[in-house]
Amino acid sequence: MIITEIAGTLGDPDMERRLEGAHVEKVSLPSDELVKRIQRVTTDHGRELGIRLAAGAPDLKDGDVLLVEETDGGLNAVVVATLPSDVLVIRPTSIRQMGFVAHSLGNRHLQAQFFGAESDFGAEVMVVQYDHTVEDFLTHHGVAFERRERVMEVPFRHAEHTH
Repeated sequence: MIITEIAGTLGDPDMERRLEGAHVEKVSLPSDELVKRIQRVTTDHGRELGIRLAAGAPDLKDGDVLLVEETDGGLNAVVVATLPSDVLVIRPTSIRQMGFVAHSLGNRHLQAQFFGAESDFGAEVMVVQYDHTVEDFLTHHGVAFERRERVMEVPFRHAEHTH
């Protein structure tokens, strides 16, 4: 079976009501595969599916419902489960330190995501994919950070770059 569009998301109350009592299979994907438009995946029950999303379709995300189908056994659904990413959560102590870090990492074309104090981080932070050279850089410059596994709501994309 080939999936050509996302059927919905678990965050939608209507979809959650619809899937109440349904058999749910999960497709576990690392963050970097959420941006792929065409791929073959296997559910946690061994079922193989193809995904072929149209150009311009939104990236897959945790909780996306790929398939809802009626079977003899009742309702069946296939849902995306994003695997945690190895990230560095950077907590600069000043705007000057943030500018220095952002400029330095930007020169490496490293993708970053920014979160406010209202996020579940509880502070204004910059999050990047783990890289040992970035970890060394932050340690060398006395910038507060922690390494952790986290499901990222938005996947990191490879930064296109030319000079």
